[in-house]
Amino acid sequence: MDSAIAWSENEIGALSAKVAALKASMSRVIIGQENVIDSLIICLLAGGHALVEGVPGLGKTLLVKSLSQATDMDFHRVQFTPDLMPSDIVGTEILEEDHATRKREFRFQRGPVFTQVLLADEINRAPPKTQSALLEAMQERSVTFAGQTHMLPKPFFVLATQNPIEQAGTYPLPEAQLDRFLLRIDVVYPTEEEEIAMVSATTHAGLKDADPVMDVATLLRLQQLVRDIEIGDHLLAYATRLVRATRPALTTVPAVKKHVGWGAGPRAGQALVLASKARALMHNRLAVTREDIGEMLLPVLAHRVIRNFEAEADGVAIADILLALREHIRPD
Repeated sequence: MDSAIAWSENEIGALSAKVAALKASMSRVIIGQENVIDSLIICLLAGGHALVEGVPGLGKTLLVKSLSQATDMDFHRVQFTPDLMPSDIVGTEILEEDHATRKREFRFQRGPVFTQVLLADEINRAPPKTQSALLEAMQERSVTFAGQTHMLPKPFFVLATQNPIEQAGTYPLPEAQLDRFLLRIDVVYPTEEEEIAMVSATTHAGLKDADPVMDVATLLRLQQLVRDIEIGDHLLAYATRLVRATRPALTTVPAVKKHVGWGAGPRAGQALVLASKARALMHNRLAVTREDIGEMLLPVLAHRVIRNFEAEADGVAIADILLALREHIRPD
């Protein structure tokens, strides 16, 4: 199908209603955090993975669990620790014996990565060898073990969490793995009113599960629709210029020249366009606008642009650099 125009209006309307129902179902469980819920749904619709940062107790695990419940997807949670091995994630071979024939053979026992929604909790607490076990799964949607390739279920969505405060005993994710995440989502403290409501709800009968409002077939159809959403050539060029302007050797943005060590690669441009398309669908539009690209710039690039020593010494946040970039680079 060449474009969203080829879809029937009835189907598009029904799919848009499912997205609204998904947000409503999650919002009944997650108090506040509307921007976080939006970003998570955008990431899911775009078929990407999310890196979530926030201090403990902000409901990151509940957020992912609610998403899996509302979409009726299988959910596994892996607590990343320093002693976690790659086989604890992808699986391993076990020797089995047929009691009738006494014949022995190896059988691949699948690990928790064989699910539709995987929560990699505190991913930076596991050593690099274990972190890298997710690389093939996130990029290729498959696991290769002992020369055999095993396909992961569709859809496959990884949400990894990091605690931005505690850095002792952690292993920072390498840039190659950070680039596999479509978005970085920052979970902030709730407002006073939201926190009161949260404390009240969780100290009485407790929070209810999210209502299932979408099946897997509908979600896969939505992901296909996102790919077919229109984006004008001038906006495609705009998104590309934004990504290229993060590279110090190419940029004309003073904040980037002064404070960035390494800019984003071409995959960031793909992510920015896909995320912008998904945001357009979230707002019941079948065409990307400049606003979509501007709003998705920070979550798409925040983990892909590396600050230099001067920026760290001066306390310049990556958000400040990207906001300056957005103000400097304008669409034609």
